[in-house]
Amino acid sequence: MVHADVHNFPGSDPNPTHMNKFACGCAIVASIISIIFGYDTGVMSGAQIFIREDLNINDTQIEVLAGILNLCALVGSLTAGKTSDVIGRRYTIALSAVIFLVGSVLMGYGPNYVVLMVGRCIAGVGVGFALMIAPVYSAEISSASHRGFLTSLPELCISLGILLGYVSNYCFGKLTLKLGWRLMLGIAAFPSLILAFGITRMPESPRWLVMQGRLEEAKKIMVLVSNTEEEAEERFRDILTAAEIDEIEIKAVGGAVKKNHGKSVWRELVIKPRPAVRLILIAAVGIHFFEHATGIEAVVLYSPRIFKKAGVVSKDKLLLATVGVGLTKAFFIIIATFLLDKVGRRKLLLTSTGGMVFALTSLAVSLTMVQRFGQLAWALSLSIVSTYAFVAFFSIGLGPITWVYSSEIFPLRLRAQGASIGVAVNRIMNATVSMSFLSMTKAITTGGVFFVFAGIAVAALWFFFFMLPETKGLPLEEMEKLFGGGGPRGDREGLEIQIKRVNN
Repeated sequence: MVHADVHNFPGSDPNPTHMNKFACGCAIVASIISIIFGYDTGVMSGAQIFIREDLNINDTQIEVLAGILNLCALVGSLTAGKTSDVIGRRYTIALSAVIFLVGSVLMGYGPNYVVLMVGRCIAGVGVGFALMIAPVYSAEISSASHRGFLTSLPELCISLGILLGYVSNYCFGKLTLKLGWRLMLGIAAFPSLILAFGITRMPESPRWLVMQGRLEEAKKIMVLVSNTEEEAEERFRDILTAAEIDEIEIKAVGGAVKKNHGKSVWRELVIKPRPAVRLILIAAVGIHFFEHATGIEAVVLYSPRIFKKAGVVSKDKLLLATVGVGLTKAFFIIIATFLLDKVGRRKLLLTSTGGMVFALTSLAVSLTMVQRFGQLAWALSLSIVSTYAFVAFFSIGLGPITWVYSSEIFPLRLRAQGASIGVAVNRIMNATVSMSFLSMTKAITTGGVFFVFAGIAVAALWFFFFMLPETKGLPLEEMEKLFGGGGPRGDREGLEIQIKRVNN
């Protein structure tokens, strides 16, 4: 339900180049769910130190506890696409908040390892929902000129959540052993309650409403998230065209739309996709794969152990150094949100990945030197600088662009479930890294693992260069043309669009 006057809402700006305040507010509220996910990820970095001591568990159990969140997120992400197509984007966000709330309460209670694992699993399902729905919702209410900024807000909120998790580690770590880590995990329930109130002020995605045949509601919301009625009308017409819906025909039959999404979407997306859709799917799966295959989760989740390997011994200093990782990540993602719509996705992504290759190689060399020759002051300094540099390069490009890019390139009727496939791959890779990192460090050393990550980053750079065209400023409804689709003229138009994007 929309609680506002369409014509007098303060978000309406007569200057079409300005960001619409109402759309920005909705994207911010939707992104709160990402803060909770980021917090759950970041807080486990320090909480595992205290959990291991309190519950007397080993490294393998710690790996499972850290990684199970992502395996359960796989279930959530694959379910979220269909769920959001059925009940809508807005109520899917609400559902993810409720799931998070239950999981956080159980983790905060955590009398033993089993209950802690159950809470972590439930929270993981919420993660899967959140990672799919927040970027999709933000993309669908954004104008093309500001979509990069608004769609990157969920990733920014994840980083803020990770930072809050690190700060929570440092603050609650000073409490008693039994109370400290439980407060670290249980306090995540509060943002879920805030979101429950915020969701009542958010409109439904106009693009989802169009797919349900609720055209009048979609029109009203499109006016709210556009700066002028002319812009709203143009965006509305583009959506109808992309959805292959005739407005006059819809009105004649009383607002009904053939809802054949569930039966044919998977066939059109995976089994027998059009050439353009196949390229879109490869691009989305590829960018999600490389986001975590390059090792960011190892740094975010196990940074205290990495710094300890480098020579930082004090528990307080370890946690403070980890807070520095969170600050670096948040700072550079803030910069990225303002550059995405100016510099473009492609330039930032290639610069980011190139920097990651050098930072990972430098980190691998410094950690290897420490392991072979003991505590070397220069190697300690280089390892800390390299860690921060890797996080900075990741956060200014690959981190936010993964979610922006994969949420904007799919055609309308395939977007929710296409995005859910990307999130599923993302969670699989996240779980793979988080559940194997400690074992890999024992097998090939910590430095050796980061050499592997550096090699994968080189492969990522090649993939991004050849497979990901620029999408800056392009309406969602024209994305398929960028990959050579959209009808008989699609190949020619797609080539022209790509040439224009590269030249700009």
